[in-house]
Amino acid sequence: MDAFWIPVMLGGLISGASTGVLGVYIVGMRIPFLGICVSHAALAGAVLGSLAGMNGPWLLLPALAGAVLAALVLGMIDPHRMRVDTNTVLAVLFTLTMGLTFLGIGLMRNRGKSDNDILGLLWGSLLFCGWREVVLMLAAALALLIFIIACYKEMRAIMFDRQQAAAAGVHVGLVWTIFLILVSVVLTVNFQTVGGLMIYSLIVCPAAATFQLVKGYGRSLLLAACLGGISGLGGFLIAYQTNLPTGAIIVILASLIAALAAIYRRLWSISQS
Repeated sequence: MDAFWIPVMLGGLISGASTGVLGVYIVGMRIPFLGICVSHAALAGAVLGSLAGMNGPWLLLPALAGAVLAALVLGMIDPHRMRVDTNTVLAVLFTLTMGLTFLGIGLMRNRGKSDNDILGLLWGSLLFCGWREVVLMLAAALALLIFIIACYKEMRAIMFDRQQAAAAGVHVGLVWTIFLILVSVVLTVNFQTVGGLMIYSLIVCPAAATFQLVKGYGRSLLLAACLGGISGLGGFLIAYQTNLPTGAIIVILASLIAALAAIYRRLWSISQS
């Protein structure tokens, strides 16, 4: 394995670790649909950018704009005042972004424009990850880390109960909106690892495994980052050795880790009874 694969391995490691950390919050607050909703908002932005004549790496800009716009909309919505479940709001926004995505793809084909760049975002490929992508991933991961350190107690309170956090003096609206923006940025810059359709697994599976294995806020964040990194890097190494699709192997490995954690938890419970 030569130096060409170094950014690919780093990309898989950083992507898995950062999305794994996000999963602790997203799964912990029982809003797993958030990841796929923001991802498709980014796809809708990329499609509109492609219709405007942008292509290649430049599609990251409209993709980021679409994801951040969705994050701002979600941040302004208070589900308790609207008397509607957060997942219902996410479902409505998801259907809208999906509609815009497929409408844009249809318009592109009607105009004779190639949709290869958009399909690349949908399915992704870690093998095309270079140093530029690694720098973007690392910058997004560092921004997320800084936010977690700065708002460690606030996010723990919001995870437990948003209303009680507000009553305790936490600026829930501001902290929550910043978190959503970071979710949109991290997911968008990580599309090239497994794609917009499959990155959902890197959010859910490491967090699901973590909640089976450890208790505690800090330990959950650390373990989820490790399991996510193992999924991203380990999936690439397995795919490299077996000549199989990288994104699919990453997803399967992440799912297998979650399943093994659940089995271990069950066996441990039986042994304790």
